[in-house]
Amino acid sequence: MPCMDKSMRFDQTDTVGDDALMGIAEMCETFDVSARTLRFYETKGLLMPRRLNGTRVYSKIDRARLARILRAKNLGMPLSEIKAYLDMYGDHGEGRVQQLTYVIETTDAAIRDLEAKRAEIETSLNELRLINQQSRQALEAKRSRTRDKA
Repeated sequence: MPCMDKSMRFDQTDTVGDDALMGIAEMCETFDVSARTLRFYETKGLLMPRRLNGTRVYSKIDRARLARILRAKNLGMPLSEIKAYLDMYGDHGEGRVQQLTYVIETTDAAIRDLEAKRAEIETSLNELRLINQQSRQALEAKRSRTRDKA
């Protein structure tokens, strides 16, 4: 299970006021990302911070979006899928049911894939353990015969 990073903790308990804005430096520190990363996400249409006097400012919605972006990225989701997921939300949350349905379908599929991989890994581990045990026994038998001859 992946460790909980800053983005996941922040998403669960955003202690900054609802209407509080953050500058780029605060966002970088809070989410442990670089300014370049934030600008990259902006060019990809994942983040859309407002500008006050030419300076990027991030709202609670921007912080929630970044937390979701980072969580999805940590789970291996490509940016194109992250964007599609975020775009489902709509301007006022009208796509939330569609978004949740997508999350359920996507996570169900990922869980199935990981469980299948885990089963394959268990099979491989069991086979490797058997080979290891047989090799140790063969080596011990060889060493015993060498000692008996000496």
